[in-house]
Amino acid sequence: MDNYFLIQLPSLIIDDVLDFNLYLKSGSEYVLYRSSLLKFGIENKQKLLENEIYDLYVPGEDLSKYHKYIEQNIKNFLQDETIEENTKAAIVYDSVKLAIKDLFKNPTSKVNIKRSQTLVDSVIFFIFQGRNPITNLMDVMSFDYTTYTHSINVAILSISLGNHMGIKNAQSLVELGTGALLHDIGKTKISNEILEKKTPLNDSEIKLIREHPQIGYDLLKETGLLSEQILIPVLQHHERNDGSGYPNKLKADEIHLHSKIVGIADVFDAMTTNKIYRPAHNAFPALQEMFGEESHFDLELLQNFTKMLGQKKED
Repeated sequence: MDNYFLIQLPSLIIDDVLDFNLYLKSGSEYVLYRSSLLKFGIENKQKLLENEIYDLYVPGEDLSKYHKYIEQNIKNFLQDETIEENTKAAIVYDSVKLAIKDLFKNPTSKVNIKRSQTLVDSVIFFIFQGRNPITNLMDVMSFDYTTYTHSINVAILSISLGNHMGIKNAQSLVELGTGALLHDIGKTKISNEILEKKTPLNDSEIKLIREHPQIGYDLLKETGLLSEQILIPVLQHHERNDGSGYPNKLKADEIHLHSKIVGIADVFDAMTTNKIYRPAHNAFPALQEMFGEESHFDLELLQNFTKMLGQKKED
């Protein structure tokens, strides 16, 4: 048991028996603080706070139990007014990241698909209930590109833009957010050798990459768990207003609103995160480049996306 993982005290609910051991760090040593067999009560939390101890550790063998605990109790965390908003945002982000990692390992798992939908609902709950939620979520977003973090970032940006555009119906936002979170699931069927290639792709590799929206759509449709409203952005997120996109070269009104939103979020996040073959763009140059190719995007959506990011910057 050599590996220990840092967790934050606010993520633990009081008067609850935890299913994992808690450790404190003393110098270079890890000391058992609370056994998984014992209740974690208000007196325990208060004592830690009095001693200004905010960092606890979970052993590697218990980490999956801790993540499961977080997912099961996430609504309770989000409703707890004693927890800082940026801490809530970090808990939400890490929870979704774990779920999407598991889903990409097994993309047709009914359990993992349902977990993803539940956590998207938690993101939306946070956006509706939190103070400056968009700011807090964007502050915890990772800008080092992985397929997992990209999927989460695109979901957060898509939900935020949908909300900014006046989509307030919770079900519609869940559909938008779930479609955004799953938009690149088709890449699970493409080798990492191609996905992580540092040199330019050849024609056959480009053709394969361009099949991932259809692959993802077909893969998820076969599960029978997801509505067409969720699946459409998976299929259409690379379609472009001028018909230059793929896989079906759709134009303007042929493209679903959710797909247009996810398409903008997808391009922006891809440009503003660090990749193997190039460093990230800053937000302003990325938006300039997107406006330079404005025929690709719905102009009203792109303008509102820029306004939304501007509001975040002012917070």
